[in-house]
Amino acid sequence: MEENQAPENEKDLSTKEVISSLKKRNWSSYIKEFFMLFLAVFCGFLAENYRGNMVEKRQEKQFIQSFIEDLKSDTATIRVALDFRKLKMTQMDSLMLLLRNQTIKGHENELYFFGRSLVRSVWFQNNDRTFAQLKNSGSLRLIRNEQATDSIMAYQKLIERLITNHEDDRTERYNAFPVLSQIFNPFVFDQMVTATGIQRPTDNPPLRSYDPALQQDLAFCIHQLKGSTFIIEDRLAQLNDKAIRLIDLLNKEYDLE
Repeated sequence: MEENQAPENEKDLSTKEVISSLKKRNWSSYIKEFFMLFLAVFCGFLAENYRGNMVEKRQEKQFIQSFIEDLKSDTATIRVALDFRKLKMTQMDSLMLLLRNQTIKGHENELYFFGRSLVRSVWFQNNDRTFAQLKNSGSLRLIRNEQATDSIMAYQKLIERLITNHEDDRTERYNAFPVLSQIFNPFVFDQMVTATGIQRPTDNPPLRSYDPALQQDLAFCIHQLKGSTFIIEDRLAQLNDKAIRLIDLLNKEYDLE
């Protein structure tokens, strides 16, 4: 009977020891344990936050490097568009001079060439690979440099304005089609167009109409297109300058040079 009671006595003693040890602990020990637990959680949070910031900074720099490459591509495309606009302005001036001076007969070769070239165009299409990715993924927030963000958005706004100018230019070119179709022989036009561009006629093929009133209508169309070309040329020059300055800014701010 005594052997059976021994384990129970040991249990009672063990329980009493635990209770006694709990009574001996004061509030400072609880506070210390809480503080240590809080410190461990907080340090873990800081470490995770630091890792997250490092990842985002690396992504930000990668996006900036990619955007700079897009800007370099844009400047090359802008130069092509500017060269085309300058050439087109020269051609429109030449066509306007022929119409103003009424040097029509005997100059049909030039009239056909300049008339067909009048409605051709080269549009500037920016490389929006990086910006579209940032915008569509909601990652614009990664660009934390305020000056860089403002400059990038200003560049995009100028592109939007240029797109509007291109639409105006398209409308004015379309308005010239009915006038051109009445003055020029479409079969001659068809022979002039090749895979490499527009070729001058080999002789002076007659016009479809020599009506002075239609020539006046054509002169007005040229006048409208010259206005659009002036605006687009100016916008392209502004955009080119802004792209170059933006490349310099981003290289400096992100220490990429």
